[in-house]
Order: sequence, then structure tokens, then C-alpha cells
Amino acid sequence: MVVPRPVSSVAASGAPFVLTAGARISIAGAGADAVARLLRDGLSADGAPELEIVREPPAFGDVAVVVADHEGPEDHRAEGYVLEVTAEGVRIGAATEAGAFWGVQTLRQLARPGAGESAGAPGIAPVRIVDHPRFGYRGALLDVARHFFTPAEVRRFIDGIALLKVNHLHLHLTDDQGWRLEILSRPRLTEIGGSTGCDGSRGGFFSQQEFRDLVAYAAERHITIVPEIDLPGHTTAALASYPELNPDGVPPAVYTGREVGFSTLLTGHAPTERFLHDVITEVAALTPGPFLHIGGDECLSTSPEDFDAFVADTTRIVAATGKIPVGWHEIGRAPGLAPGTVGQYWDFRVPRGHAADRAQAFVRGGGRVIMSPADAAYLDIVYEEGDTIGQDWTGGPTDLGTAYRWDPARIVPGLDDAHILGVEAALWTETVPTIEDAEEMTYPRLAAVAEIGWSAVPPASRPIEEARDLNEFAARLAALAEHWDVLGTRYRRVEGVPWPEPAA
Repeated sequence: MVVPRPVSSVAASGAPFVLTAGARISIAGAGADAVARLLRDGLSADGAPELEIVREPPAFGDVAVVVADHEGPEDHRAEGYVLEVTAEGVRIGAATEAGAFWGVQTLRQLARPGAGESAGAPGIAPVRIVDHPRFGYRGALLDVARHFFTPAEVRRFIDGIALLKVNHLHLHLTDDQGWRLEILSRPRLTEIGGSTGCDGSRGGFFSQQEFRDLVAYAAERHITIVPEIDLPGHTTAALASYPELNPDGVPPAVYTGREVGFSTLLTGHAPTERFLHDVITEVAALTPGPFLHIGGDECLSTSPEDFDAFVADTTRIVAATGKIPVGWHEIGRAPGLAPGTVGQYWDFRVPRGHAADRAQAFVRGGGRVIMSPADAAYLDIVYEEGDTIGQDWTGGPTDLGTAYRWDPARIVPGLDDAHILGVEAALWTETVPTIEDAEEMTYPRLAAVAEIGWSAVPPASRPIEEARDLNEFAARLAALAEHWDVLGTRYRRVEGVPWPEPAA
């Protein structure tokens, strides 16, 4: 009963494993100690007894974490793991620390909340799981520009997505309504541009040290933070901070509305070029991960010629810092993008207009594509008609079945798994003011997208509605919800899932 579904899970005979108060975590190999600490803390948060960590062979009833070159599934060393449960103990084997960590998330889900001999919780049935991800990039986007979320709230979000084996957190750091990352060479970006948020909500920003701390916290959980500086549109916060970036030289007032497409930097202009170099250089220095996202969507106020030149130049600036440029699929129209630029597709499951060609352009340029179809993977879309939080611009609600029944290799003609970097679910926050609201919009739909990114590809011969069994997924989701309840994670109790009874 695990989400995402493992590649292989074979039940065995025999008595279950019962986690006792005297159980230990036995570790071997580089990085096993860090994984063991997170396992101990995770099980403890789930209500299990706190386990001692030892660097010695496992005894009866122990949990072993082994990281070694020969461990894990063949041909899937980077993030794969093997988990074995018997009455005598549990063993997680992986070739890398990341693989062992994902094995820990599976073990946490197998060990129902409150697991332990004195808690009356059931033991873990004997099983052998061999598991690895379909895609190397499995992302979630959190928009902190429209409504700001504090470092503590972002850490809470990181903990939630880690349980689902999501390994990239895309932070949308800038938009018309707010600039959320301190840039030392441009202090007014946060002094002015970070002073408010959508609907006049609280302002705020991450200092560079706070951002470094978030990057480190995520990295400990094998999650890479992908910063996005949205350019050349979605830039009112920057325009209000520095008048020289404006076509008319006059700074607009800070913006707290919800409309899009009306702002643009003054392109082809020396002050703007200096601004780009300053900002991108500082953001790249704060980001040990390989990606830097430049946005590029909904630039309705930038002329096509200026847009093409601007995004091509910006991708080359990013590449010069050693990062891989990423942009929304609109930038695929521009000739001269830096080789290897990654595109993020956000159109529908049936592409409209030029969206498919824009996405294909990244592959022609030596890059790959992240799939985020808005009518299935945008978490800000309402669950059902009449919801008070969420948007409905995609033409209808995104229920659990819609979030689950799609495949990234069946959207853009000619793009198969070799051309697709991975998947990402996006939470835009125009209507989402609190972290509790963010969680309710995220869960359970992120679980569906995470499974699409991790689990084995469905047979091409079967319609996706048949290949993805929603009822079977719902049963596993209900077991996962027991953890959400214990952890205090808010989620939407959508119909069709046998949810656990609410606590009295």
C-alpha cells in the first residue's frame, strides 16, 4: 500500500515484522548515517518509538540501511533501492544515499502510523520490493511570489513532498505581485518589490542565508531547489523597484491583483542587461543544483522580436554561470537559445495552437522537456465547481481521476521518455493565502502526479483510463492519508477514496 506504486512488490510468506521498542537502525556504507537519522525522525513523527542508530551488523528485529556499489537494482543505481521485510528484520539496500532515502519513504508508508509492539498497530507483512523511478526529474512548484510563505512553511512543504519521492522543488520567486529573494546588488527588489503580495497580503522575502538554509534542508532530503526568476513579463515587482527597467522610465505602483500579461522589462537596453547579469549571477551562486528557471510565459506586452532576442540572450547568461537554463514552453519559439535549454510544457493534455511545436523545439536544440499539463497537473485548479479556493481557467475542475489518468509520453507528438526530463505539478497561489490551503490544494493530487513520474510506464497498447486503475490507487491513497493525519498535513477528502475515519 505504497504511493508511488513500486516497480516490483512481491509478497512473501511468514509472520510480519513488528517494530519493537528495542529495535535499532543498523547502518553500513557512506551516507547511511544521514539516511538513518531521517528514518528515525520520520518514524518518530509517525508515532513509532525512537530507534537507536548503530554501525554494527543487524540483530533480530533491527532495520538495516546499507549503501554500497553492489546494492540496489541493476541499471538503476542513481535512485533505486531494494527493500526486504521478514519477521527477523527489515533491510534497505541501495547504491546511493538517494536510493536509500527513497527506500526509507517506502518503509515509512509500510509501517502504519503508531507502529510498534505497544501501540497495537499491525506489523509489516513480509515483502520484497525492487524499485526505481521512471524519470529523474519529479517536481512540485510552489509559488511564493503571489502569496509569500515563510522558510518554516517551505520546510513543511518539503517534508510533505519528500514522502512522495518528489525530488525537485521549483520555487516561483518573482512575479508582478512580489520579489521574494534578496539580491545584494539590487536591494530595492525586496525593499519595494517584496513589500506586499496578491490581494494586499503580507509581504516578505528570503534573505540569501535563509535561501541557502532552504537549499541545504531540501538537499538533505534529496530534493533539488529550482529557483525561477520570471522574465521578461510578470515583472511589476522589479519595475516598481527600479524605474530604469521600464519602457517609459516611470516605476509603476506595486501590484496586488491577479491579472497577467501586462508587464514587461525594457528589452535591448543596457540597464536591463546589467540587471540581468547582476540577478542571474547572484541566484546561480546561491543554487548548487543544475537548473535556473527564467520563466518566459505570458509575455503579452513584449513584442515577438524583442521577446525572441531577450530569452535567447538570457539563456546564454544562465549557461555562462554553469547552470542549465529552463523556461516555459513559450520560449521554444526563439532561435538561438543556449544549447541544452530545458522547456517546461504547461499547455493541455491535447496541445493547443503552437504549444506542441514549442515543446519539440527544445529537443531539436539538444534539451529535454518537463511535462506539466495545466488541465491535469496544475494544483491551483479547483477540485470541483463551486470551490472557494482555486481557479477554473482550464475549462473545468481537476478531480483526482484527471490528475491521475494521463501520461507524459502521450501528449506532445514525437516526445517519448527519452525526450522527457520528467514531470512537475504546479501550485500557483493567487487564491491560496495559507500553507494549510496550499496543502489542501496539493494533496491528494500531487500523489497522483508523483506516481506518474515515478512508477513504471503503462503499456502503450492500453488506453490510459484502463492502464491507471483509479480504484486501486485510491486504496493506496487512503493508507497514505493515515500518515497525513498523524503529521497534521491538510488534504482534500475527495470522493471515491476510502479515507480513514477522522480523529474524534
